[in-house]
Amino acid sequence: MQTPPHEPLPDGSLLAAVDLGSNSFHLIIARIEHGEMRPIEVLAEKVQLGAGLMDGMLSQQAIDRGLDCLGRFAQMLGSVDPERIRVVGTNALRVARNRREFTVPARQILGAPVDVIYGREEARLIYLGVAHSLADDAHSRLVIDIGGGSTELIIGQRFEPQRLESLQIGCVSFSDNCFKGGRISSRSYHQAYEQARLEVSHIRYNYHAGHWAECVGSSGTLQAIEAIVTSEGWSDSGIDRASLRRLEQRLLQFKRFDTIKLTALSSQRRNVIVAGVAIASALFDELGIERMRCSRGPCAKV
Repeated sequence: MQTPPHEPLPDGSLLAAVDLGSNSFHLIIARIEHGEMRPIEVLAEKVQLGAGLMDGMLSQQAIDRGLDCLGRFAQMLGSVDPERIRVVGTNALRVARNRREFTVPARQILGAPVDVIYGREEARLIYLGVAHSLADDAHSRLVIDIGGGSTELIIGQRFEPQRLESLQIGCVSFSDNCFKGGRISSRSYHQAYEQARLEVSHIRYNYHAGHWAECVGSSGTLQAIEAIVTSEGWSDSGIDRASLRRLEQRLLQFKRFDTIKLTALSSQRRNVIVAGVAIASALFDELGIERMRCSRGPCAKV
């Protein structure tokens, strides 16, 4: 017996999605209008859940930060039917052995279960979110999302992801492991770059530039890099290798994260931008990326 297709939701129906990332939490609420979803509320908060991971355990401070954020999100979700709320957790919750200490109270706060998804499922959802924000053309594309604890890479065409990968390299984990105490040096930067490049080398054959026509970045880290290089006049739009190298050189002039001053860099990104640039540089070099444009579709994973 076949399952009957879902009836379209009537106009005015509300849907919500919550993305529990390793660096930031995102909330989007959308209303159905003429058969399409129209975002009416979009909110993001830097929680850095992944920064609270130690030996596979989330610290109580990180759990408290996350639950406090969800309490604020819940105030905006009161008008949404709990059955129409989807909540997904990514790398930090995948890794944490004590994840239930977070997911159980999170469900009570939001009124919806937390779905901790595998890396390739995260990659699939990222691709679909990006594809809906781009022109529907037949070009193959590589989509990259540098998260707090993992980086997802997807090759696809139109709305069909064809290759999915999730690597254990992220801007929060690398900031903690390679730049101890927030200190910046050529040596620590080189360590982060080489560590990322080694991880990317394992998938180089299937993800090199010969397999796709354009590269699209979808994460807040890549959007921040694009904002900086265009603000500084190093690129007219998007990110290329030359502008990325100039940003590397500028960042290495600073000695600590808290001393970084760049016009287009928000204070929320200051502690992760150096690691993010190291990872992006490794991706550009190892995969032969010449240019990347950024998608600004909200809450891509959900």
